[in-house]
Amino acid sequence: MAVPKRRTSTTRKNKRRTHFKLAVPGMVKCDNCGEYKLAHRVCPNCGSYRGEEVVEK
Repeated sequence: MAVPKRRTSTTRKNKRRTHFKLAVPGMVKCDNCGEYKLAHRVCPNCGSYRGEEVVEK
């Protein structure tokens, strides 16, 4: 059974965990209504994409 010979220090542990974090989604303002939405997606508030109404509300 693999058992570590020495204890992992807190510094080494924290260095390993530096990339373990949440990613913030790319939010942009809608050109039509001004609400925040995910980039490259239809606005859930007004249903427009790149200035054109795609989904009827």
